[in-house]
Amino acid sequence: MKKSASTPRGKLIIFTAPSGAGKTTIVRHLLKRFPEQLAFSISATTREKRPHEVDGKDYYFMDKKTFQDKIKSGDFAEWEEVYRQQWYGTLNAEIERLWREGKTILFDIDVKGASRLKNKYKERALVVFVAPPSIEELERRLSRRKTETRSSLLKRIQRAIRELEYREKFDRVLVNDDLDVAFSEAEQIVHHFIQNQNSEEE
Repeated sequence: MKKSASTPRGKLIIFTAPSGAGKTTIVRHLLKRFPEQLAFSISATTREKRPHEVDGKDYYFMDKKTFQDKIKSGDFAEWEEVYRQQWYGTLNAEIERLWREGKTILFDIDVKGASRLKNKYKERALVVFVAPPSIEELERRLSRRKTETRSSLLKRIQRAIRELEYREKFDRVLVNDDLDVAFSEAEQIVHHFIQNQNSEEE
């Protein structure tokens, strides 16, 4: 029997990785590949909006006081100070909105946020850790972006080394060495999880 639309209990697929591993590229590919089944969870953040970004599409941008008030009110499923004075989080209302649409929710978040969602939603959440083939390759990818100073690049690499310690704590590890191969493996992971979900609801 299918669950009532008034109390949706869908599933979540969470992609997490160190910056530069390619998770955002993979997530965007999956959204195009499974447009009817998947919907992207838009995170809230206190960081400054970049020129090309759109509020409510890329992020829900808010000031620090608003973000802190929502923490106190229990409005977040997870939240984290990812970088100094830069807060990110997933609003409960965002999850409920997408479940009401009958979607499996796709996430692109940091490792601590992924851990919190997994702990909260248990078997309803699948966490995929996207790993670079090596730290050296990760540094090359970040350098090619030309968006980092040497200091900020070193901080990202140091953070990536810490985040790589999480790789065995999640459900799946996807090594992004060849992007086309990573796309194919990610599609298989998502297809299998969605098929299992549909079977459970019948």
